Amino acid sequence: MTSISVAQTKLHTHREQFPALANKTYFNYGGQGPMPQKAMDAISQTQTHIQHIGPFGNEAYGWIRPQVQAARVAIASEFQIPTDTITLTQNVTVGCNIAMWGIEWRPGDHILLSDCEHPGVIATAQEISRRFATEVSTCPLKATLNQGDPVKVITQHLRPNTRLVILSHVFWNTGQVLPLDKIAEVCRKNHSALLIDAAQSAGLLPLNLTELGVDFYAFTGHKWLCGPAGAGGLYVRPEARESLKPTFIGLNGIVVDSQSQPVDWLPDGRRYEVSTVAYPLYVGLREAIAIHQQWGTSQQRYEQICHNSEYLWRQLIALPHIKCLQTSTPQSGIVSFQLTNNQPQTHLKLVQFLESQKILTRTIADPSCIRATVHYLTLESEIDQLIEVIQTFCRSN
Repeated sequence: MTSISVAQTKLHTHREQFPALANKTYFNYGGQGPMPQKAMDAISQTQTHIQHIGPFGNEAYGWIRPQVQAARVAIASEFQIPTDTITLTQNVTVGCNIAMWGIEWRPGDHILLSDCEHPGVIATAQEISRRFATEVSTCPLKATLNQGDPVKVITQHLRPNTRLVILSHVFWNTGQVLPLDKIAEVCRKNHSALLIDAAQSAGLLPLNLTELGVDFYAFTGHKWLCGPAGAGGLYVRPEARESLKPTFIGLNGIVVDSQSQPVDWLPDGRRYEVSTVAYPLYVGLREAIAIHQQWGTSQQRYEQICHNSEYLWRQLIALPHIKCLQTSTPQSGIVSFQLTNNQPQTHLKLVQFLESQKILTRTIADPSCIRATVHYLTLESEIDQLIEVIQTFCRSN
């Protein structure tokens, strides 16, 4: 048996742990990843055990505490960061809100965004501007997908009063991967904090946040990590922690005295957490991370994702009625493409036709396109099936 066939057999066996992959062809990992059965079981078993021993009591909290710490350790191992830099949140948006509202804004401060950011982040920046008389502007990074230098564009749009730069590590619409180490250096020289939306990078890219030098990195567990919705986190660089004030305040983040009165913030990432955390979800996320690590390292998983995205990209660019947004090999698992007539209603019609064939993709509004996301879990036969159905649609439309 060849090494390729051995690898394929290993992948087929590994995929059996993900029930959602059994009855559909899935290209929506960038929206929500399919959960492994062990993660779902871990959530259910954790909830059952908490109810059995508590759910409110010394025994329950004595059991929960190490479970949550184990989840922090699992996250830290993926991102190569100390566990005390992690704040547990529900999702990326909450993490971004913690970082954005935690800055003590002054009138005239400047916030710089790219033109590829998620609407939730844009809306938060606009509300901060309204409340605190800050300025918000965008830099045109969408145009650097195939040519140009995003670092140069960002540098040109920085101002002396730029307090915060907000960027996605991987753009959710085009799949472009930004060179964060170089961007972080530029921001540091300008004395601007750097917040990263990691919705499309956590679990996709091999990460070392300590080396990257970003100040804030907001991530979720329910996309590329295939964990449960409602479990995510925020990395805060230790040097940035003291100047970032808590946005949401609760018992989990404070030090209390003998009279249960608050006297200080906790000294680590927990200071930004509140109370009544959905503990079973983080146990599920920990299990999902462990299953990915059983298949391979983050670098090995990323290499397989890139192999799959290149395989899809090369097949798409060979089709006469399809145009890929990227003109070179994708560096992420996001492959966005357009029908040559580039009509949003036709894109929607194709996505609906694909779903009728149990093939799940999605449309993107800006730029108008169809987005397919491939994982290390994706089979080449699934990509072949996607291409075949697209060809069928194009022939009849």
